[in-house]
Amino acid sequence: MAAAVERTDELVREYLFHRGFTSTSKAFEVERKVDKEKGFRVDRIVEQLQYLVQNYDLNGLQDYWNYLEHRLFRRLEDVYRHTVNKLKTSLYRYYLIHTAQTNRIDKTQEFFQKLALELQNQPEWKEWFILPFVPNPETNPGFATYFSKQWAETFLVSLHNFLSVLFQCMHILCVSEMQRTLQLQEENESLLQKLFAMQTEQKMKKPEEMIQHKLPNYVQNMDRSQSVVGSPYTRKQAINILTIYIPRIKSFLPIKVKELTAAAKDGKLQPNAGADPGTVQQRKRRQQEHEKERKELLSKPAFQSPEGASSEPEIPGTPEVVSDQLDSPTKPVKSCLETGKAEQPFIVLSQEEYAEHHSSIMHCRVDCSGRRVASLDIDGVVKVWSLTPPMQTKATIMSKSPLLSLEWATKPDRLLLLGSAVGIVRLYDTEAKKSLYELTIDESCPRILSLACSPSGMSFVCCSAAPSIRTGTVLETGGKGLNLVPGKLLLWDTKTMKQQHLFCLDPDPIAINCTAFNHNGNLLVTGAADGIIRLFDMQRYDCAMSWHSHSGEVYSVEFSYDENSVYSIGEDGKFIQWNIHKSGEKVSECVVQADAIGPFVLSGYSGYRQVQVPRGRLFAFDSEGNYVLTCSSTGGIIHKGSLESCLSLGGHRAPVVTVDWCTALDCGTCLTASMDGKIKLTTLLAQKPYS
Repeated sequence: MAAAVERTDELVREYLFHRGFTSTSKAFEVERKVDKEKGFRVDRIVEQLQYLVQNYDLNGLQDYWNYLEHRLFRRLEDVYRHTVNKLKTSLYRYYLIHTAQTNRIDKTQEFFQKLALELQNQPEWKEWFILPFVPNPETNPGFATYFSKQWAETFLVSLHNFLSVLFQCMHILCVSEMQRTLQLQEENESLLQKLFAMQTEQKMKKPEEMIQHKLPNYVQNMDRSQSVVGSPYTRKQAINILTIYIPRIKSFLPIKVKELTAAAKDGKLQPNAGADPGTVQQRKRRQQEHEKERKELLSKPAFQSPEGASSEPEIPGTPEVVSDQLDSPTKPVKSCLETGKAEQPFIVLSQEEYAEHHSSIMHCRVDCSGRRVASLDIDGVVKVWSLTPPMQTKATIMSKSPLLSLEWATKPDRLLLLGSAVGIVRLYDTEAKKSLYELTIDESCPRILSLACSPSGMSFVCCSAAPSIRTGTVLETGGKGLNLVPGKLLLWDTKTMKQQHLFCLDPDPIAINCTAFNHNGNLLVTGAADGIIRLFDMQRYDCAMSWHSHSGEVYSVEFSYDENSVYSIGEDGKFIQWNIHKSGEKVSECVVQADAIGPFVLSGYSGYRQVQVPRGRLFAFDSEGNYVLTCSSTGGIIHKGSLESCLSLGGHRAPVVTVDWCTALDCGTCLTASMDGKIKLTTLLAQKPYS
């Protein structure tokens, strides 16, 4: 909740600056400073309560707690009212104990004078009215417990935990009424559908009792069905039905529309007046034929045709092209069943190329908004460019020292984290095109192999490693275990750029190759050079579990869509799904193709041979976690389930070394980057199965 509020405040601030509303922006900042909800930061709320207690501000303490009750606690169910009352009682006792410990008897007496009427009828306060008259209350058996440090710490922790749980569930509390409304709407829709079906069935049983020239039921009720929730027809179906049947129904009428209009203007409603007798006879004959055809049409239920027959009744004189205007949902299903071929899960809409790099790509990542891409090549050149066509380079970042890693900051998403091989991490503003901060890591572990920013944007992790025997990313020959050197996993504050924590890497401090957060940043998964996957609890800052996953280095790790498991690709060529609730338990295991994990080899002219070890992401999931994109020698490959190949994207002449899958836009975009510096953007459209 706090992260969402801070992100929203940041967006509002950016919008006001962009529009030039300086006065509004200043007023916004002033009100943020006096925000009583403290941006839903639990620690700040508890600190504010402690501040009021320590300054003997009883009125402020009452007002602030009443504000919390009015804004937050009143939304809770009645079963939690007892807990809120107990916390309020403990808060007042916490205040009284503080006044007694500091020998401010005047403040103790002031408390009972102001709140005597409110507390005198409450049994839990019956014995507390003698507190101002007890010489040494800390030795009194009735009050000694409350003067202990343990009681004060227990109360503050309980208050902190209660507010934390409340804020985490606050989105549920806010939309509970909406959910009840949606449930009632669904029940209403179901009942209306049943009622409409019963009315239609009842009226169709006696078509001969219908009034002459009356529209069929499914057309007659069209406007009403569109105005209620339980409409069985969509707007498109309604338009198609009207397009088909209105010309036919007009042909049933014995009077032409133009003639009826003219007669109405003259005040004569006799259509046969002044007409030729022969014409009148022909008209009667056509009327009888049309009446017969109309009865045949109305005697058949709408859209209920016998097997093997079309659901549209044939009417003489109706153009065949009209029947094509009705969308039949059974048509594609029937054709699919007849052919017996499963459709491709995606349709390739387009494939474009970004060719601004002149050397092999190491990293290629899309920001969380899906608007920009940051790509890094082995020459240390970073390109920031727009994802949507036409692709334009927004910023070019040159570095004196070789760069090894990059990662987008989540809030704000215009910031980019860059990790070098000399122990420097830069925070770069891609819009202002300048570095905001530079921090230096321990010289013993200068290589920044991986960076990951928490979803809240308040912190990021940095994986540093000692120099390897072979330095650099592009090697003359491939080698294994290049990162089997000491390493560190550090947590840094994004705003202050100060180190917050140094994680313990058991059994040995080894180099971490890859990292990934879950959706709320409470969990962090890492893959190391010793083949061990570690899962960290980011609230406790400790390792919750670890297990040996691959024989060799772990190159890429990601959480599953439901976050009940972790996927990893290792040096042993295996793609494994792990259960995070049971340490080291495999859910599935597959062997990937050799060109999906590296070392990636590119042969050039005159026997030139270039070998690159994996650096960037080797696999990426779609928005629902059903399909996975991996590397290959000719382009990306989309798999389903146990790496069953579904679609080959192709388009590359050099091995693909890193991939990414952007799902922030309406159409998914796959990024595949290769050793020749080319990046392909393949736009996909998911084909939804028919129901």
